[in-house]
Amino acid sequence: MSLPAEEVKAIGVAAQWYARLHSGTASDADRAAWDSWLAADPLHCQAWQRMAAVAEQMASVPGALAAPTLSKAGNRSRRQVLRSALLLTSAGTLGWLGWRSQAAQDLLCDYRTAVGERREFLLADGSRLLLNTDTSVNLRFDGRQRVLELLWGEILVSTAADPSQRPFKVVTRHAEVLALGTRFIVRSQARGGEVAVLEKAVEVSVPGSGPAVRVEAGKRLAFDERNLGPLRGNDVSVGAWQQGSIIAIDRPLAALLDELARYRPGVLRWDPAIAGLKVSGVFPIDDTDLALAALESGFALRVTRYSRFWVQVAGADSR
Repeated sequence: MSLPAEEVKAIGVAAQWYARLHSGTASDADRAAWDSWLAADPLHCQAWQRMAAVAEQMASVPGALAAPTLSKAGNRSRRQVLRSALLLTSAGTLGWLGWRSQAAQDLLCDYRTAVGERREFLLADGSRLLLNTDTSVNLRFDGRQRVLELLWGEILVSTAADPSQRPFKVVTRHAEVLALGTRFIVRSQARGGEVAVLEKAVEVSVPGSGPAVRVEAGKRLAFDERNLGPLRGNDVSVGAWQQGSIIAIDRPLAALLDELARYRPGVLRWDPAIAGLKVSGVFPIDDTDLALAALESGFALRVTRYSRFWVQVAGADSR
C-alpha cells in the first residue's frame, strides 16, 4: 500500500523539521517557522507526531541499524541527522531499511486516530472498537479467528458473540489478550502496556514467557516484552478518557503531564525539579490548555507558552 502524495510530502517535511530542531543550532526564528508550518494544516501535525514516533522507535533498533538513531543525534552534524531522517521517509514507506518501524505500520493501518482524537467503529462481527488518541489498529478477521493488531495507542473493545465461535484476540508487540466475552481496555506503548477489564474476563500472555494469566472484571495487568506484572484493582482513573478526562489520584506531576502530552500536538516539557510533585484532580483532554491552566493556578506552577506547539512547565518561583 502506498501513501497519498500529500502525506508523503508532509512526512518528508516533518523529518527535515525534526532534524533542524534537534541539531543543537535551532534558532527562535526556526522554531517560529516550524510553529507556522504545524498550524498551517492538520496533516502537518499528524506528520510531526509520526516523525516523533519514528525517533522513539529508532532508539530500539538492533545492531547496525541503530547508527542513524535520531534521538541520540546531538553529537552529529545537522547534515547527518537530516540524511538519517530523510532515509526513514523515502519512497513513501519507512520500512525499506530492513526494519519495519512501528511508526511505518501506523501509517498503513486499517484504523487510526490523530493526536487528540477519539473514534468508535462497529466491526463486521458486531463488536465495538473505541480508539483513544494517536492510536493505530489493523484488523484480521477470517473464518477461524478475529484478531485486532494494536500497533500503538489505546483501545476499548466490547466484543460480540460469534455464531462460529471464533476466538477474539488483541495482539500487541509485547503481549496477546484473549477475550472471554468481555469489555476491556488495552494500551500499547514502546516498552510495554496494560490491560484493564471492565466486564467478564480476558487471558493475557507474553509469548515464550509462561502460561497466560486470567484477568477478571475490575482488575488490570501491566506487561512488557518479557513479563506480566501483578494483578491490581481498577480505580476511577481507568478508562476516564472515554468521558474526556484524566483523573489523577496523588499522581506524580511528570506522569500526569506525560499523559496530557498524548492529547496535544507539539512539545510539552517540564522542569525535572517538579516531576515528583503529587497531583490530584480531574483534567480535560479535549482542552489541554484548560488542563494546564488548572495546574498552573492550583499547584503553584508556571506554564510558559513559547508557541501553540511548544509549552514548558516549571515551578512558579523558577526563573
